[in-house]
Amino acid sequence: MTREFIDFVKEHLHDDTSRLLLSAARYPSIDMAAAVQQIEGRRMCHEKWPSLESYDEFLYPPRLNREQSSSETTAEHKVDTIFKLCGDTASLSVADLTGGMGIDSIAFARRQQNDHHPELHVDYVERDPILCSLMEHNRNVLGLDNLAVHCGDSMEWLATHHHFDIIYTDPARRSASGQKVAAFEACEPNILQHMPLLRSHCRWLIIKASPMIDLGMAQQQLQEVAEIHIVSIKGECKEVLFVCGPHEGETVIHCIAKEPGVFYDIDFTLSQEHAAEPCFCSTVGRYLYEPDAALMKGGPFNLICQWQGVEKLARNTHLYTSDHLVHPFCGRTFSVLQEIKLDRKTIAAAIPNGKAHVVTRNFPMEAAALQRKLGLAEGGDLFVIATSVGSRKTAFLCCHPSQYNHFLRVT
Repeated sequence: MTREFIDFVKEHLHDDTSRLLLSAARYPSIDMAAAVQQIEGRRMCHEKWPSLESYDEFLYPPRLNREQSSSETTAEHKVDTIFKLCGDTASLSVADLTGGMGIDSIAFARRQQNDHHPELHVDYVERDPILCSLMEHNRNVLGLDNLAVHCGDSMEWLATHHHFDIIYTDPARRSASGQKVAAFEACEPNILQHMPLLRSHCRWLIIKASPMIDLGMAQQQLQEVAEIHIVSIKGECKEVLFVCGPHEGETVIHCIAKEPGVFYDIDFTLSQEHAAEPCFCSTVGRYLYEPDAALMKGGPFNLICQWQGVEKLARNTHLYTSDHLVHPFCGRTFSVLQEIKLDRKTIAAAIPNGKAHVVTRNFPMEAAALQRKLGLAEGGDLFVIATSVGSRKTAFLCCHPSQYNHFLRVT
């Protein structure tokens, strides 16, 4: 990490990295593979970890570790969760047992700097010595004296240590062949095998799971689940967190949606959802609503009718409607231009440029297949939403509410 290396990375930040690798002989004093790794890391940093951009000496790990890492936004949510669980305390100990790139550990430790918690201590544990070396370097770059780096098997390390306020773990969700997996027993380490050890060494255990995990099955396997946090960023489900620890009553499910200018944190229990009576529409009104990805994963489909004053299209159709605009709605809002027949002639007349986004909900055809059938290209400002209203299969031509008057004149 010489000044020459840092300057080279900054100077070539927007260059074609494939060409840089091929031209390595022109720069004999530069480890080109390492430079390219840093260039690609800095490019990803702008969107995923913006607060690190100002640190020229921060070293980024290989691509797979960067891709698997938490974003700064999701890491900050975990920090907020930790402090809500532990309350106003003068001393707090956190162990991150699956350190990886270390974004979560960094976020935990940085809260001391931001909020002046003098005795907050973070232990980062990782079995990959290269990642540990990077983390040791980055800890010093960021000035995080309250973060300790430990290289080795996390469960063996934990067995030799005492009690923590928080243990956080994010098991690797890839099989030996590199395929993505979701179930706890398919991850590494297998959390289910180590639950007695984990729970005996902490007050609160936070487990990050795959967005594809079966919530009900996971809750049964883990037991003592106090909270489930489902976090979406820009309409995509990014994280599912299981918070295990002492609690009374039912598990509380938190659906959190974050994007520029939008933030929702909606919580409910399954008994509340089961007791809620859904309202069904007889006809689709002027507006259609699609819940955010966090709500779609959490499943408060009956409660949404009560929370937002909307009507459901059908019991198994998780779309909603109203004649008046509900704002803000925790998801996407569409203005309905017309109910439309799904054949090429009708679609071509309604969408002359042949571009639209196709959405299917409770419909016997996938969106991509329907798009091909209708001869539509992806793009444009119109939406074809194919769905079920009651028992009837139908579709609607829609647009964003701000464009309703424009398209109404066109159609």
